[in-house]
Amino acid sequence: MKKLFDELSCKVSKYTTQKYSTSFSLGILALKPSIRPAVYAVYGYVRLADEIVDSFHGYDKEKLLKSLKNETYEALKDGISLNPILHSFQEAVRHYDINIQLIDQFLHSMEMDLQKIDYNSDLYNEYIYGSAEVVGLMCLQIFTEGDKKQFEKLRPFAMKLGSAFQKVNFLRDLKDDYQILGRTYFPSLNMSVFDNTVKAQIEKEIEEEFKEALQGIKKLPSSSMFGVYLAYRYYLLLFEKIKKTNSQHILQQRIRIANSQKLLVAFKSYIRYKSAYL
Repeated sequence: MKKLFDELSCKVSKYTTQKYSTSFSLGILALKPSIRPAVYAVYGYVRLADEIVDSFHGYDKEKLLKSLKNETYEALKDGISLNPILHSFQEAVRHYDINIQLIDQFLHSMEMDLQKIDYNSDLYNEYIYGSAEVVGLMCLQIFTEGDKKQFEKLRPFAMKLGSAFQKVNFLRDLKDDYQILGRTYFPSLNMSVFDNTVKAQIEKEIEEEFKEALQGIKKLPSSSMFGVYLAYRYYLLLFEKIKKTNSQHILQQRIRIANSQKLLVAFKSYIRYKSAYL
């Protein structure tokens, strides 16, 4: 029965999320149960594309990404895929009427990762929109469950949160992106002069986006507010640790947050949420 395959596909996307991200896994657990599978599906799909461009060294990444792109559109047209992650994703897209243009833009940014690009401000914003902001918008379409007026109202905040998350990732992964993948996303960044002053300028931009995003989190439906707030708090904790880390250490190690700290943040965040003190 197809129902068994649907269930298996959801479990594969869920396990993929749990394997790759403790932070997002805990955040999704705080969502209303009925919307969790779709969010797992979005994360699983995004992670699959990310792995192609970031990790599958020694393989033809361009060919793999092109295959994923073709299979994505076939799955959306046919309503099925033998790839469990892709199958659960197309189910979510169809059920929540996720805008196909968001998927187009996401895949475009993944294609950008296969090129050697000297990022200026326009290309930087283009990449962030496709790699992060549209993911926030996909999730927002799930959170608002067809309420288009609410979606449009919250759209700018979802984009700010996605952008802030991505820029924190850029700082966290600066060492591997540059040394292993040969990438630097920040516009006109000369890695030979990356110091605390340059780092502080980037951090100021991220701080402003976090502040704006929080205003939108407060306006989310109750079914998703705490889950998104929890993810926000995890990334804020990571960001605060990055801010306290010297620029040279950023270039030498990947900043991490222990799971014990994440659990403590979850507890404190729940208290703040229940007391309406976000």
